[in-house]
Amino acid sequence: MRVGSFVLAAQFPGQGQGEALHRAVRSAEVAEEAGLDAVWLAEHHFVPYGTCPSAVTLAALLLGRTRRIRVGTAVSVLPTVHPVALGEQAALLHVTSGGRFSLGVGRGGPWVDLEVFGSGLDAYEKGFPESLDLLVRWLREPSVAGGSERFGFREVAVVPRPSEALTGGEVPEIVVACTSPASVRMAAERGLAMLLGMHVGDEEKAEMVALWRTHARAAGFSPEEIAGAAHVSAGIAQIADRRTDAVETLLKAMPGWLKQGLDAHVTVDGRARSMRDPLAYTELLCGLHPVGTPRLCADRLAATSERTGITRFALLVEGSGDLAATEENVRRLGGEVLPRLR
Repeated sequence: MRVGSFVLAAQFPGQGQGEALHRAVRSAEVAEEAGLDAVWLAEHHFVPYGTCPSAVTLAALLLGRTRRIRVGTAVSVLPTVHPVALGEQAALLHVTSGGRFSLGVGRGGPWVDLEVFGSGLDAYEKGFPESLDLLVRWLREPSVAGGSERFGFREVAVVPRPSEALTGGEVPEIVVACTSPASVRMAAERGLAMLLGMHVGDEEKAEMVALWRTHARAAGFSPEEIAGAAHVSAGIAQIADRRTDAVETLLKAMPGWLKQGLDAHVTVDGRARSMRDPLAYTELLCGLHPVGTPRLCADRLAATSERTGITRFALLVEGSGDLAATEENVRRLGGEVLPRLR
């Protein structure tokens, strides 16, 4: 089982953006010190829900500051970037880090980001599969040409080639954020592992993994390839000597952040959007994920793995909103929870 942190660089009420980003960087550095396996970085634009607008840029910084831990994006929002530009960045980080970079990609949402970056609503609603295919080709082939109306360009060499990394010719891992049966099928048909959101419980995640396996078999992948797919389960972790203390910490801090952050999202076309109740959502997350004593947290992770078949976790550790408390939370996750799993 591999356990990593999920870093949003969340801006809690009363905090500055620099404070949120400093906490994000420190939590990642402490994650390596504490023995965690990975750090997964979120990406958001124009909202305090997350103050990191470029997960791949922050990944570059953290790869330079660490020596062992894997760093991944969760996720880079593909409809707002050109797939080749993102592919070049991913290849660069893969080669220069010795293969420690994972590229997580997703559709994002119908937000004003699409207007600002000029990609338009169509890139979100219809263009994701085409962008994903071009990205995959870029990371797997020595040269690539674009043959569509949206991505039309002559054949060019892939530089740097991911296979040039000193890792035995491996290419960067690509993980796809999946929230619907259609996205599960899209990932499965390409043999790409899934990142499943923290709002989803074990039963639904197990169903999504089973659906992925069905589509992967139909696409011709071998039983070994299907069994080896390393899906990632996103969640939240808060560790305390008593479960009530862990829950209280999150209930004090997270609803204010969620309300401020989610309220700030603006749709590109004025469509109506539903908002989760921040307090109820926090309570839901406390019930779904490892929140409580080290023993409870270890048991919760083991149970999720057994029920779903997922062996990788990306756990939000900054739910307190406080730097010192976040660092302590990460250290307890590494020092008191992981040994119980290993």
